[in-house]
Amino acid sequence: MNKNQSLISRHAKSFSWAGFFLSKETFRKCSVLYDFCRTIDDIADKDDPLDDKMNKFLKFKSEFKNKSLSNNIIKNIHIILEEEGISHQVVNDLFDGIESDLKSEVNLKRKKDLLIYSYQVAGTVGLMMAKILKVKDPQSLRCAVDLGVAMQLTNITRDIVEDKKRNRTYIKADFNSIRETIFLAEIFYRSSFPAIKNIPIISRFAILVARRIYKRIGYEILSKKNLENYNNAGKIYVSVLFKVVETFLSVFDFIKLFFINSNEQEIQNEHIMLHKEINLNERI
Repeated sequence: MNKNQSLISRHAKSFSWAGFFLSKETFRKCSVLYDFCRTIDDIADKDDPLDDKMNKFLKFKSEFKNKSLSNNIIKNIHIILEEEGISHQVVNDLFDGIESDLKSEVNLKRKKDLLIYSYQVAGTVGLMMAKILKVKDPQSLRCAVDLGVAMQLTNITRDIVEDKKRNRTYIKADFNSIRETIFLAEIFYRSSFPAIKNIPIISRFAILVARRIYKRIGYEILSKKNLENYNNAGKIYVSVLFKVVETFLSVFDFIKLFFINSNEQEIQNEHIMLHKEINLNERI
């Protein structure tokens, strides 16, 4: 494998598939964002001693804040932040989320904590991605946060076994909790949909595809029906066949967007809970 290949192609299979439908320049910028986020995430997830991981994390965070341009990943992300008008507070939120994983044990007990964490590590990425895609409408940018939160909740339901090995418990390790979290993710997937209409048409289809494929992961998990089958399945992915199916179904989503109001965000108690803790107006 070419070592200069973007991390997004090597690791983010679902979005890499969807990225086929982006322009080369937009995909390049998305890859810069992914490389930055993946680098931070890898620091937290490696099997190194906790003190070593914390030192590496603090060093990388310091290099970001000091604009250490000798590091190409930091240099490139700063160019994107400036070009797209992305608030540094959004990146600080991302750092806060990753740092919260750098503990000997992580155990989230409340839905509010789960939503805040999901915003920090993924809602932030959704917001930055939306800026790269030239979304300007504030309500649509909030919906981009919703899509990021939904995707993170999906990740959490998929990675329970892997997270447990790292002493991280985001939700209870029982199938009822997994099911409830998938339904919670569905609230945020639904809320994110109307605002996709405000993404420039050249990039719109790619986001619809990524959204559907990620939702499909939840359906694949639910198909296991119980914890024993879930545990025996290993890491759950979407097959190429179902990626093709979801890509085809995204055509109907694309058409549907022309007939809905882009400001019809579905506000639920979960949104109110999150927005009380995170002032999105400051970030947008």
